Amino acid sequence: MKKVLLAVGVFFSLVNAHAQIRVGLENNSQWYVDDKKIKLDPIEAEKDRFRANSYLKVDYDYKNWSFGTQLESYAPNPMLNYNPEFKNFDIGTIYARYNNAEKGLDVTAGHFYDQFGSGLLFRAWEDRQLGVNNAVFGLNAKYNIDSWGKVTVMGGKQRIGMGFDFAKSMLFGADLSVSIDDLLGWDNHLLSFGASYLGRKLDDDNEDNENLNDFNSNFAIRADYALGGFYLGAEYVRNDKDYVIQSGFVKPDTKQKGEGFLINSGYFQKGMSIDVNLRRIENIQNASQREFIGNEYLTGVINYVPALTKQYDYSLQNIYVYQAQGSIDWLGKRAGEIGGQFDFYYEFPKGSVLGGEFGTNLVVNGSYWAGLKTEMNFDKQELESKWLDFGEKYYRDFGIEVRKKWSNSWSSIFMYLDQYYNMKALEGKFEDVNARILSAETTYQFLDNKSVRLEAQHMWADRDKKNWVGGTLEFAYNANWAVFVNDMYNYGNDDKEKRIHYYNAGVSYTKGTTRVSTSYGRQRGGLLCVGGVCRYVTEAAGLTVGITTSF
Repeated sequence: MKKVLLAVGVFFSLVNAHAQIRVGLENNSQWYVDDKKIKLDPIEAEKDRFRANSYLKVDYDYKNWSFGTQLESYAPNPMLNYNPEFKNFDIGTIYARYNNAEKGLDVTAGHFYDQFGSGLLFRAWEDRQLGVNNAVFGLNAKYNIDSWGKVTVMGGKQRIGMGFDFAKSMLFGADLSVSIDDLLGWDNHLLSFGASYLGRKLDDDNEDNENLNDFNSNFAIRADYALGGFYLGAEYVRNDKDYVIQSGFVKPDTKQKGEGFLINSGYFQKGMSIDVNLRRIENIQNASQREFIGNEYLTGVINYVPALTKQYDYSLQNIYVYQAQGSIDWLGKRAGEIGGQFDFYYEFPKGSVLGGEFGTNLVVNGSYWAGLKTEMNFDKQELESKWLDFGEKYYRDFGIEVRKKWSNSWSSIFMYLDQYYNMKALEGKFEDVNARILSAETTYQFLDNKSVRLEAQHMWADRDKKNWVGGTLEFAYNANWAVFVNDMYNYGNDDKEKRIHYYNAGVSYTKGTTRVSTSYGRQRGGLLCVGGVCRYVTEAAGLTVGITTSF
Protein backbone atom coordinates (compact mmCIF):
# COMPACT_ATOMS: atom_id res chain seq x y z
CA MET A 1 0.00 0.00 0.00
CA LYS A 2 2.89 2.39 0.73
CA LYS A 3 4.19 1.88 -2.81
CA VAL A 4 0.78 2.67 -4.26
CA LEU A 5 0.32 5.84 -2.20
CA LEU A 6 3.83 6.98 -3.08
CA ALA A 7 3.18 6.51 -6.80
CA VAL A 8 -0.11 8.42 -6.67
CA GLY A 9 1.48 11.20 -4.62
CA VAL A 10 4.30 11.67 -7.11
CA PHE A 11 1.86 12.10 -9.99
CA PHE A 12 -0.40 14.63 -8.35
CA SER A 13 2.49 16.63 -6.90
CA LEU A 14 3.67 17.29 -10.46
CA VAL A 15 0.44 19.00 -11.54
CA ASN A 16 0.84 22.57 -12.81
CA ALA A 17 -0.77 24.87 -15.37
CA HIS A 18 1.27 23.47 -18.27
CA ALA A 19 0.62 19.79 -17.54
CA GLN A 20 -2.17 17.40 -18.38
CA ILE A 21 -3.46 14.47 -16.38
CA ARG A 22 -5.45 11.65 -17.97
CA VAL A 23 -7.34 9.24 -15.72
CA GLY A 24 -9.13 6.04 -16.71
CA LEU A 25 -11.14 3.81 -14.39
CA GLU A 26 -12.55 0.37 -15.14
CA ASN A 27 -14.34 -1.99 -12.78
CA ASN A 28 -15.86 -5.38 -13.63
CA SER A 29 -17.66 -7.22 -10.83
CA GLN A 30 -19.58 -10.48 -10.68
CA TRP A 31 -21.76 -12.13 -8.07
CA TYR A 32 -21.93 -15.86 -8.82
CA VAL A 33 -24.98 -17.96 -7.98
CA ASP A 34 -26.06 -21.58 -8.35
CA ASP A 35 -29.20 -22.26 -10.31
CA LYS A 36 -30.99 -25.44 -11.39
CA LYS A 37 -28.67 -26.08 -14.34
CA ILE A 38 -25.34 -24.43 -13.51
CA LYS A 39 -23.41 -24.99 -10.29
CA LEU A 40 -20.26 -23.09 -9.34
CA ASP A 41 -17.20 -25.25 -8.78
CA PRO A 42 -17.24 -26.16 -5.04
CA ILE A 43 -13.61 -25.09 -4.53
CA GLU A 44 -14.26 -21.70 -6.11
CA ALA A 45 -17.57 -21.33 -4.28
CA GLU A 46 -15.81 -21.68 -0.93
CA LYS A 47 -13.57 -18.70 -1.71
CA ASP A 48 -15.94 -15.89 -2.68
CA ARG A 49 -19.22 -15.50 -4.50
CA PHE A 50 -18.42 -11.85 -5.14
CA ARG A 51 -15.33 -11.11 -7.25
CA ALA A 52 -14.03 -7.99 -8.93
CA ASN A 53 -11.29 -6.77 -11.28
CA SER A 54 -10.54 -3.05 -11.06
CA TYR A 55 -8.06 -0.83 -12.91
CA LEU A 56 -7.11 2.80 -12.27
CA LYS A 57 -4.79 4.24 -14.93
CA VAL A 58 -3.23 7.68 -14.41
CA ASP A 59 -1.02 9.39 -17.01
CA TYR A 60 0.70 12.75 -16.60
CA ASP A 61 2.04 14.72 -19.61
CA TYR A 62 4.42 17.65 -19.37
CA LYS A 63 6.09 18.93 -22.53
CA ASN A 64 8.08 15.97 -23.94
CA TRP A 65 7.68 13.92 -20.79
CA SER A 66 5.01 11.42 -19.73
CA PHE A 67 4.65 9.52 -16.49
CA GLY A 68 2.08 6.88 -15.76
CA THR A 69 0.94 4.08 -13.53
CA GLN A 70 -1.82 1.49 -13.52
CA LEU A 71 -3.15 0.45 -10.14
CA GLU A 72 -4.96 -2.89 -10.07
CA SER A 73 -7.27 -4.57 -7.59
CA TYR A 74 -8.45 -8.18 -7.62
CA ALA A 75 -10.24 -8.24 -4.29
CA PRO A 76 -11.57 -10.25 -2.66
CA ASN A 77 -10.53 -12.54 -5.57
CA PRO A 78 -10.17 -12.15 -9.34
CA MET A 79 -13.17 -13.08 -11.47
CA LEU A 80 -13.41 -16.71 -12.50
CA ASN A 81 -10.85 -17.99 -15.05
CA TYR A 82 -8.39 -15.17 -14.39
CA ASN A 83 -4.88 -15.89 -13.18
CA PRO A 84 -5.04 -16.65 -9.41
CA GLU A 85 -1.65 -14.91 -9.08
CA PHE A 86 -3.56 -11.63 -9.52
CA LYS A 87 -4.30 -10.79 -5.91
CA ASN A 88 -5.36 -7.93 -3.67
CA PHE A 89 -4.33 -4.36 -4.58
CA ASP A 90 -1.00 -3.24 -5.98
CA ILE A 91 0.84 -1.40 -8.74
CA GLY A 92 0.29 -3.13 -12.06
CA THR A 93 2.55 -1.00 -14.25
CA ILE A 94 4.56 2.21 -13.88
CA TYR A 95 6.64 4.12 -16.41
CA ALA A 96 8.42 7.35 -17.36
CA ARG A 97 8.70 8.33 -21.03
CA TYR A 98 10.59 10.98 -23.01
CA ASN A 99 9.27 11.54 -26.54
CA ASN A 100 10.80 14.24 -28.77
CA ALA A 101 9.36 13.98 -32.30
CA GLU A 102 11.68 16.66 -33.67
CA LYS A 103 14.75 14.73 -32.60
CA GLY A 104 13.18 11.38 -33.46
CA LEU A 105 13.81 10.02 -29.97
CA ASP A 106 11.35 8.04 -27.84
CA VAL A 107 12.60 6.42 -24.60
CA THR A 108 10.54 4.60 -21.96
CA ALA A 109 11.82 3.41 -18.58
CA GLY A 110 9.62 1.12 -16.53
CA HIS A 111 6.81 -1.03 -17.91
CA PHE A 112 6.30 -0.84 -21.66
CA TYR A 113 4.34 -2.53 -24.46
CA ASP A 114 5.78 -3.05 -27.93
CA GLN A 115 6.08 -5.54 -30.77
CA PHE A 116 8.49 -6.40 -33.58
CA GLY A 117 6.89 -6.88 -37.00
CA SER A 118 3.63 -8.83 -36.79
CA GLY A 119 4.46 -10.01 -33.26
CA LEU A 120 5.43 -13.58 -34.17
CA LEU A 121 8.86 -12.94 -32.63
CA PHE A 122 8.00 -10.50 -29.84
CA ARG A 123 4.94 -8.73 -28.53
CA ALA A 124 4.20 -7.35 -25.07
CA TRP A 125 0.55 -6.37 -24.70
CA GLU A 126 -2.43 -6.05 -22.39
CA ASP A 127 -5.94 -7.40 -22.90
CA ARG A 128 -8.11 -7.15 -19.80
CA GLN A 129 -10.90 -9.28 -21.26
CA LEU A 130 -8.47 -12.18 -21.69
CA GLY A 131 -6.67 -11.43 -18.43
CA VAL A 132 -3.37 -10.83 -20.22
CA ASN A 133 -0.78 -8.27 -19.17
CA ASN A 134 2.64 -9.27 -20.49
CA ALA A 135 4.35 -5.89 -20.08
CA VAL A 136 8.15 -5.78 -19.89
CA PHE A 137 9.82 -3.78 -17.10
CA GLY A 138 13.06 -2.22 -18.24
CA LEU A 139 14.17 0.19 -20.97
CA ASN A 140 12.71 0.68 -24.45
CA ALA A 141 14.36 3.21 -26.79
CA LYS A 142 13.34 4.18 -30.34
CA TYR A 143 15.16 6.43 -32.77
CA ASN A 144 13.87 7.67 -36.14
CA ILE A 145 16.48 8.08 -38.86
CA ASP A 146 15.02 10.93 -40.91
CA SER A 147 11.84 9.64 -42.57
CA TRP A 148 13.23 6.34 -43.85
CA GLY A 149 14.41 4.36 -40.84
CA LYS A 150 13.54 3.42 -37.29
CA VAL A 151 15.65 1.60 -34.69
CA THR A 152 14.33 0.06 -31.48
CA VAL A 153 16.36 -1.46 -28.66
CA MET A 154 14.87 -2.86 -25.51
CA GLY A 155 15.66 -4.96 -22.46
CA GLY A 156 14.01 -5.98 -19.24
CA LYS A 157 12.03 -8.56 -17.29
CA GLN A 158 8.47 -9.59 -18.08
CA ARG A 159 5.63 -9.06 -15.67
CA ILE A 160 4.01 -12.34 -14.59
CA GLY A 161 1.88 -11.33 -11.60
CA MET A 162 1.03 -8.36 -9.43
CA GLY A 163 3.30 -5.56 -8.32
CA PHE A 164 6.89 -6.22 -9.25
CA ASP A 165 6.67 -9.97 -9.81
CA PHE A 166 8.85 -10.81 -12.80
CA ALA A 167 9.81 -13.88 -14.79
CA LYS A 168 13.14 -15.52 -14.01
CA SER A 169 14.72 -14.33 -17.23
CA MET A 170 16.08 -11.26 -18.95
CA LEU A 171 14.77 -10.29 -22.38
CA PHE A 172 16.71 -8.05 -24.74
CA GLY A 173 16.24 -7.27 -28.39
CA ALA A 174 16.45 -4.86 -31.29
CA ASP A 175 14.40 -4.04 -34.36
CA LEU A 176 15.30 -2.14 -37.53
CA SER A 177 12.79 -0.87 -40.11
CA VAL A 178 13.90 0.74 -43.37
CA SER A 179 11.56 2.44 -45.85
CA ILE A 180 13.28 2.11 -49.22
CA ASP A 181 10.74 4.27 -51.04
CA ASP A 182 11.35 7.18 -48.65
CA LEU A 183 15.12 6.67 -48.83
CA LEU A 184 15.13 6.74 -52.65
CA GLY A 185 12.30 9.22 -53.09
CA TRP A 186 9.89 6.89 -54.91
CA ASP A 187 6.36 8.21 -55.39
CA ASN A 188 4.43 5.22 -56.77
CA HIS A 189 6.04 2.24 -55.04
CA LEU A 190 6.12 1.42 -51.34
CA LEU A 191 8.94 -0.89 -50.29
CA SER A 192 10.21 -1.56 -46.77
CA PHE A 193 12.41 -4.08 -45.00
CA GLY A 194 12.77 -5.03 -41.36
CA ALA A 195 14.92 -7.22 -39.15
CA SER A 196 14.51 -8.16 -35.48
CA TYR A 197 16.47 -9.94 -32.78
CA LEU A 198 15.27 -11.26 -29.42
CA GLY A 199 17.47 -12.87 -26.78
CA ARG A 200 16.40 -14.58 -23.59
CA LYS A 201 18.69 -15.35 -20.64
CA LEU A 202 17.05 -17.60 -18.08
CA ASP A 203 17.85 -17.52 -14.39
CA ASP A 204 16.48 -21.00 -13.67
CA ASP A 205 16.83 -21.97 -10.00
CA ASN A 206 15.41 -25.46 -10.59
CA GLU A 207 18.16 -27.92 -9.60
CA ASP A 208 16.90 -30.41 -12.20
CA ASN A 209 17.72 -27.89 -14.92
CA GLU A 210 21.04 -26.54 -13.61
CA ASN A 211 23.09 -28.16 -16.40
CA LEU A 212 20.85 -26.94 -19.24
CA ASN A 213 21.76 -24.10 -21.57
CA ASP A 214 19.76 -21.08 -20.39
CA PHE A 215 20.43 -18.71 -23.29
CA ASN A 216 18.78 -18.65 -26.69
CA SER A 217 18.62 -16.25 -29.64
CA ASN A 218 15.73 -15.67 -32.02
CA PHE A 219 15.47 -13.48 -35.11
CA ALA A 220 13.05 -12.38 -37.82
CA ILE A 221 13.16 -10.65 -41.20
CA ARG A 222 10.29 -9.08 -43.11
CA ALA A 223 9.50 -7.15 -46.29
CA ASP A 224 6.46 -5.24 -47.57
CA TYR A 225 5.69 -3.99 -51.07
CA ALA A 226 2.73 -2.01 -52.47
CA LEU A 227 1.89 -0.61 -55.89
CA GLY A 228 -1.46 0.97 -56.61
CA GLY A 229 -4.08 -1.31 -55.07
CA PHE A 230 -1.76 -4.32 -54.79
CA TYR A 231 0.21 -5.18 -51.65
CA LEU A 232 2.42 -8.07 -50.55
CA GLY A 233 4.15 -8.70 -47.24
CA ALA A 234 6.22 -11.58 -45.92
CA GLU A 235 7.84 -12.37 -42.58
CA TYR A 236 10.13 -15.20 -41.49
CA VAL A 237 10.87 -16.02 -37.84
CA ARG A 238 13.53 -18.43 -36.58
CA ASN A 239 13.85 -19.51 -32.94
CA ASP A 240 16.96 -21.18 -31.54
CA LYS A 241 16.71 -24.80 -30.53
CA ASP A 242 15.37 -25.03 -27.00
CA TYR A 243 14.38 -27.79 -24.64
CA VAL A 244 10.94 -29.25 -25.25
CA ILE A 245 8.23 -28.86 -22.60
CA GLN A 246 6.09 -31.93 -21.93
CA SER A 247 3.23 -31.76 -19.41
CA GLY A 248 4.77 -28.61 -17.92
CA PHE A 249 8.23 -30.15 -17.42
CA VAL A 250 11.47 -29.80 -19.37
CA LYS A 251 12.66 -32.77 -21.46
CA PRO A 252 16.43 -32.37 -21.00
CA ASP A 253 17.26 -34.90 -23.72
CA THR A 254 15.17 -33.18 -26.40
CA LYS A 255 15.69 -29.85 -28.16
CA GLN A 256 13.64 -28.46 -31.04
CA LYS A 257 13.93 -25.44 -33.29
CA GLY A 258 11.03 -23.11 -33.99
CA GLU A 259 10.15 -21.17 -37.11
CA GLY A 260 7.29 -19.32 -38.72
CA PHE A 261 6.56 -17.97 -42.19
CA LEU A 262 3.74 -15.50 -42.86
CA ILE A 263 2.51 -14.03 -46.15
CA ASN A 264 -0.11 -11.26 -46.43
CA SER A 265 -1.25 -10.19 -49.88
CA GLY A 266 -4.22 -8.57 -51.53
CA TYR A 267 -5.70 -6.10 -53.95
CA PHE A 268 -8.24 -3.33 -53.46
CA GLN A 269 -10.08 -0.79 -55.55
CA LYS A 270 -13.27 1.19 -55.13
CA GLY A 271 -16.05 -1.18 -54.14
CA MET A 272 -13.92 -4.34 -54.13
CA SER A 273 -11.06 -5.95 -52.22
CA ILE A 274 -9.49 -9.35 -51.69
CA ASP A 275 -7.06 -10.32 -48.96
CA VAL A 276 -5.13 -13.60 -48.58
CA ASN A 277 -3.11 -14.71 -45.53
CA LEU A 278 -0.88 -17.80 -45.55
CA ARG A 279 1.11 -19.07 -42.59
CA ARG A 280 3.29 -21.98 -41.56
CA ILE A 281 4.40 -22.19 -37.92
CA GLU A 282 6.42 -24.86 -36.15
CA ASN A 283 7.09 -24.85 -32.39
CA ILE A 284 6.77 -21.05 -32.51
CA GLN A 285 5.24 -20.36 -29.09
CA ASN A 286 7.81 -18.70 -26.87
CA ALA A 287 7.76 -17.70 -23.21
CA SER A 288 9.92 -15.89 -20.70
CA GLN A 289 10.18 -19.17 -18.76
CA ARG A 290 10.00 -22.56 -20.44
CA GLU A 291 7.35 -23.94 -18.09
CA PHE A 292 4.97 -21.12 -19.06
CA ILE A 293 4.54 -22.54 -22.57
CA GLY A 294 0.96 -23.69 -23.05
CA ASN A 295 -0.33 -22.37 -19.71
CA GLU A 296 -4.03 -21.62 -19.59
CA TYR A 297 -3.64 -17.99 -18.47
CA LEU A 298 -1.19 -16.96 -21.24
CA THR A 299 1.26 -15.92 -18.52
CA GLY A 300 4.78 -15.22 -19.74
CA VAL A 301 3.97 -15.43 -23.45
CA ILE A 302 6.44 -13.20 -25.32
CA ASN A 303 5.08 -13.49 -28.86
CA TYR A 304 1.70 -13.13 -30.56
CA VAL A 305 0.30 -16.11 -32.47
CA PRO A 306 -3.37 -15.41 -33.26
CA ALA A 307 -5.65 -17.69 -35.22
CA LEU A 308 -5.87 -16.48 -38.82
CA THR A 309 -9.60 -16.91 -39.34
CA LYS A 310 -12.46 -14.45 -39.56
CA GLN A 311 -13.37 -12.99 -36.17
CA TYR A 312 -17.08 -13.77 -36.02
CA ASP A 313 -19.67 -11.50 -34.42
CA TYR A 314 -22.42 -13.93 -33.47
CA SER A 315 -22.45 -16.23 -30.43
CA LEU A 316 -23.19 -19.54 -32.16
CA GLN A 317 -20.41 -18.91 -34.68
CA ASN A 318 -17.96 -18.82 -31.78
CA ILE A 319 -18.74 -22.22 -30.26
CA TYR A 320 -16.30 -24.11 -32.50
CA VAL A 321 -13.69 -21.40 -32.84
CA TYR A 322 -10.17 -22.22 -34.00
CA GLN A 323 -7.07 -21.31 -32.02
CA ALA A 324 -3.55 -21.35 -33.48
CA GLN A 325 -1.54 -24.54 -32.95
CA GLY A 326 1.90 -23.05 -32.43
CA SER A 327 3.28 -25.26 -29.68
CA ILE A 328 4.82 -28.73 -29.84
CA ASP A 329 3.03 -31.90 -28.73
CA TRP A 330 5.80 -34.47 -28.38
CA LEU A 331 3.54 -37.41 -27.53
CA GLY A 332 1.09 -36.59 -30.31
CA LYS A 333 3.93 -35.94 -32.79
CA ARG A 334 2.50 -32.52 -33.61
CA ALA A 335 4.69 -29.46 -34.00
CA GLY A 336 2.61 -26.69 -35.56
CA GLU A 337 0.17 -25.79 -38.32
CA ILE A 338 -0.03 -24.78 -41.96
CA GLY A 339 -2.87 -23.11 -43.82
CA GLY A 340 -4.44 -19.79 -44.61
CA GLN A 341 -7.54 -17.70 -45.10
CA PHE A 342 -9.03 -15.40 -47.72
CA ASP A 343 -11.48 -12.54 -47.48
CA PHE A 344 -13.37 -11.11 -50.47
CA TYR A 345 -15.44 -7.92 -50.30
CA TYR A 346 -17.66 -6.48 -53.03
CA GLU A 347 -20.09 -3.57 -53.02
CA PHE A 348 -22.91 -3.78 -55.53
CA PRO A 349 -23.42 -0.23 -56.83
CA LYS A 350 -26.46 1.79 -55.92
CA GLY A 351 -29.07 1.60 -58.63
CA SER A 352 -27.97 -1.83 -59.90
CA VAL A 353 -30.22 -4.90 -59.80
CA LEU A 354 -28.56 -6.33 -56.67
CA GLY A 355 -27.50 -2.99 -55.21
CA GLY A 356 -30.92 -1.41 -55.14
CA GLU A 357 -31.46 2.15 -54.01
CA PHE A 358 -28.98 2.02 -51.11
CA GLY A 359 -26.42 -0.54 -52.27
CA THR A 360 -25.56 -4.06 -51.07
CA ASN A 361 -22.31 -5.38 -49.58
CA LEU A 362 -21.10 -8.97 -50.04
CA VAL A 363 -18.33 -10.60 -47.96
CA VAL A 364 -17.04 -14.11 -48.67
CA ASN A 365 -14.50 -15.62 -46.28
CA GLY A 366 -12.86 -19.01 -45.91
CA SER A 367 -9.97 -20.67 -44.09
CA TYR A 368 -8.25 -24.05 -43.93
CA TRP A 369 -5.77 -25.23 -41.28
CA ALA A 370 -3.93 -28.51 -40.89
CA GLY A 371 -1.09 -29.90 -38.87
CA LEU A 372 2.40 -30.23 -40.27
CA LYS A 373 3.32 -33.62 -41.70
CA THR A 374 5.73 -34.69 -38.98
CA GLU A 375 7.95 -37.72 -38.36
CA MET A 376 9.99 -38.77 -35.33
CA ASN A 377 13.78 -38.89 -35.63
CA PHE A 378 14.73 -41.23 -32.78
CA ASP A 379 18.49 -40.79 -33.25
CA LYS A 380 18.35 -37.01 -32.81
CA GLN A 381 15.28 -37.07 -30.56
CA GLU A 382 13.60 -34.54 -32.86
CA LEU A 383 10.35 -34.11 -34.69
CA GLU A 384 11.08 -33.50 -38.36
CA SER A 385 8.35 -31.68 -40.31
CA LYS A 386 8.01 -31.38 -44.05
CA TRP A 387 8.06 -27.76 -45.18
CA LEU A 388 4.90 -27.62 -47.32
CA ASP A 389 3.23 -31.00 -46.68
CA PHE A 390 -0.20 -30.87 -45.04
CA GLY A 391 -0.91 -33.33 -42.26
CA GLU A 392 -4.08 -33.93 -40.27
CA LYS A 393 -6.90 -31.46 -40.98
CA TYR A 394 -7.63 -29.26 -37.97
CA TYR A 395 -10.21 -26.73 -39.08
CA ARG A 396 -12.08 -25.39 -42.09
CA ASP A 397 -14.72 -22.74 -42.54
CA PHE A 398 -16.52 -20.98 -45.36
CA GLY A 399 -18.86 -18.05 -44.83
CA ILE A 400 -21.04 -15.75 -46.93
CA GLU A 401 -22.27 -12.46 -45.48
CA VAL A 402 -24.69 -9.99 -47.10
CA ARG A 403 -25.25 -6.52 -45.68
CA LYS A 404 -28.27 -4.69 -47.06
CA LYS A 405 -29.61 -1.23 -46.33
CA TRP A 406 -33.31 -1.04 -47.15
CA SER A 407 -33.88 2.61 -46.26
CA ASN A 408 -32.29 5.42 -44.28
CA SER A 409 -33.59 3.84 -41.07
CA TRP A 410 -33.62 0.10 -41.80
CA SER A 411 -30.71 -2.29 -42.47
CA SER A 412 -30.09 -6.04 -42.28
CA ILE A 413 -27.25 -8.58 -42.17
CA PHE A 414 -27.56 -12.19 -43.35
CA MET A 415 -24.81 -14.79 -42.92
CA TYR A 416 -24.24 -18.48 -43.61
CA LEU A 417 -21.24 -20.31 -42.14
CA ASP A 418 -20.04 -23.87 -42.74
CA GLN A 419 -17.43 -25.24 -40.29
CA TYR A 420 -15.36 -28.36 -39.71
CA TYR A 421 -13.74 -28.69 -36.27
CA ASN A 422 -11.34 -31.48 -35.29
CA MET A 423 -12.05 -31.86 -31.58
CA LYS A 424 -9.62 -34.76 -31.19
CA ALA A 425 -6.63 -32.69 -32.29
CA LEU A 426 -7.74 -29.35 -30.85
CA GLU A 427 -9.32 -30.37 -27.53
CA GLY A 428 -8.36 -34.02 -26.98
CA LYS A 429 -11.93 -35.31 -27.46
CA PHE A 430 -12.72 -38.34 -29.62
CA GLU A 431 -14.82 -36.77 -32.33
CA ASP A 432 -14.91 -34.08 -34.95
CA VAL A 433 -17.78 -31.76 -35.74
CA ASN A 434 -19.40 -30.49 -38.91
CA ALA A 435 -21.57 -27.45 -38.25
CA ARG A 436 -23.71 -25.12 -40.36
CA ILE A 437 -24.90 -21.80 -38.92
CA LEU A 438 -27.49 -19.42 -40.30
CA SER A 439 -27.68 -15.91 -38.82
CA ALA A 440 -29.90 -12.93 -39.53
CA GLU A 441 -29.92 -9.47 -37.97
CA THR A 442 -32.01 -6.39 -38.61
CA THR A 443 -31.85 -2.89 -37.11
CA TYR A 444 -34.55 -0.23 -37.35
CA GLN A 445 -34.07 3.39 -36.25
CA PHE A 446 -37.03 5.62 -35.51
CA LEU A 447 -37.87 8.95 -33.88
CA ASP A 448 -34.33 10.20 -34.56
CA ASN A 449 -32.56 8.61 -31.59
CA LYS A 450 -34.31 5.29 -30.90
CA SER A 451 -33.48 1.93 -32.44
CA VAL A 452 -34.36 -1.71 -32.10
CA ARG A 453 -32.13 -4.60 -33.16
CA LEU A 454 -33.29 -8.19 -33.60
CA GLU A 455 -30.89 -11.09 -34.15
CA ALA A 456 -31.68 -14.78 -34.78
CA GLN A 457 -29.29 -17.74 -35.20
CA HIS A 458 -29.45 -21.49 -35.69
CA MET A 459 -26.71 -24.14 -35.71
CA TRP A 460 -26.97 -27.63 -37.14
CA ALA A 461 -24.11 -29.80 -35.74
CA ASP A 462 -23.69 -33.54 -36.31
CA ARG A 463 -21.76 -34.37 -33.12
CA ASP A 464 -20.73 -33.08 -29.69
CA LYS A 465 -23.59 -30.96 -28.29
CA LYS A 466 -25.39 -30.91 -31.64
CA ASN A 467 -28.05 -28.29 -32.47
CA TRP A 468 -28.37 -24.80 -31.00
CA VAL A 469 -30.71 -21.86 -31.46
CA GLY A 470 -30.05 -18.30 -30.30
CA GLY A 471 -31.38 -14.78 -30.47
CA THR A 472 -31.00 -11.21 -29.21
CA LEU A 473 -33.41 -8.32 -28.84
CA GLU A 474 -31.87 -4.91 -28.10
CA PHE A 475 -33.63 -1.58 -27.67
CA ALA A 476 -31.77 1.75 -27.54
CA TYR A 477 -34.13 4.28 -25.96
CA ASN A 478 -31.78 7.17 -26.76
CA ALA A 479 -28.06 7.89 -26.99
CA ASN A 480 -27.72 7.10 -23.26
CA TRP A 481 -29.95 4.14 -22.38
CA ALA A 482 -30.10 0.65 -23.89
CA VAL A 483 -31.58 -2.67 -22.77
CA PHE A 484 -31.13 -6.17 -24.16
CA VAL A 485 -32.14 -9.78 -23.70
CA ASN A 486 -30.54 -12.78 -25.40
CA ASP A 487 -30.53 -16.55 -25.21
CA MET A 488 -28.60 -19.55 -26.53
CA TYR A 489 -30.45 -22.87 -26.23
CA ASN A 490 -28.71 -26.21 -26.75
CA TYR A 491 -31.95 -28.03 -27.62
CA GLY A 492 -30.21 -30.78 -29.63
CA ASN A 493 -28.01 -32.16 -26.84
CA ASP A 494 -28.37 -35.94 -26.51
CA ASP A 495 -28.18 -35.55 -22.74
CA LYS A 496 -31.52 -34.00 -21.81
CA GLU A 497 -30.07 -32.67 -18.55
CA LYS A 498 -27.65 -30.53 -20.57
CA ARG A 499 -30.29 -28.92 -22.77
CA ILE A 500 -29.61 -25.54 -21.20
CA HIS A 501 -30.82 -22.02 -21.94
CA TYR A 502 -27.85 -19.65 -21.62
CA TYR A 503 -29.92 -16.51 -21.14
CA ASN A 504 -28.84 -12.96 -20.31
CA ALA A 505 -30.66 -9.69 -19.77
CA GLY A 506 -29.16 -6.31 -19.07
CA VAL A 507 -29.20 -2.55 -19.25
CA SER A 508 -26.50 0.05 -19.95
CA TYR A 509 -26.15 3.80 -19.53
CA THR A 510 -23.61 5.85 -21.49
CA LYS A 511 -22.82 9.52 -20.95
CA GLY A 512 -19.75 10.99 -22.60
CA THR A 513 -16.79 8.77 -21.69
CA THR A 514 -18.67 7.02 -18.88
CA ARG A 515 -20.50 3.73 -19.33
CA VAL A 516 -22.30 1.72 -16.66
CA SER A 517 -23.79 -1.68 -17.45
CA THR A 518 -25.37 -4.53 -15.54
CA SER A 519 -26.68 -7.91 -16.61
CA TYR A 520 -27.90 -11.16 -15.12
CA GLY A 521 -27.71 -14.59 -16.67
CA ARG A 522 -25.62 -17.60 -17.59
CA GLN A 523 -22.20 -17.90 -19.23
CA ARG A 524 -21.57 -20.78 -21.64
CA GLY A 525 -18.33 -22.64 -20.98
CA GLY A 526 -15.75 -22.94 -23.73
CA LEU A 527 -13.28 -20.76 -25.58
CA LEU A 528 -13.32 -16.99 -25.14
CA CYS A 529 -11.39 -15.35 -28.01
CA VAL A 530 -10.26 -11.78 -28.56
CA GLY A 531 -8.32 -10.89 -31.69
CA GLY A 532 -7.70 -14.54 -32.51
CA VAL A 533 -6.18 -15.33 -29.08
CA CYS A 534 -8.27 -17.64 -26.89
CA ARG A 535 -8.59 -18.92 -23.34
CA TYR A 536 -11.02 -21.35 -21.75
CA VAL A 537 -13.81 -20.14 -19.47
CA THR A 538 -16.05 -22.25 -17.26
CA GLU A 539 -19.82 -22.20 -17.05
CA ALA A 540 -21.17 -19.72 -14.54
CA ALA A 541 -24.31 -17.84 -13.59
CA GLY A 542 -24.89 -14.59 -11.77
CA LEU A 543 -24.95 -10.82 -11.80
CA THR A 544 -22.36 -8.76 -13.70
CA VAL A 545 -21.69 -5.03 -13.28
CA GLY A 546 -19.25 -3.01 -15.39
CA ILE A 547 -18.13 0.61 -15.01
CA THR A 548 -15.71 2.48 -17.28
CA THR A 549 -14.90 6.18 -17.30
CA SER A 550 -12.08 8.52 -18.26
CA PHE A 551 -11.30 12.21 -17.84
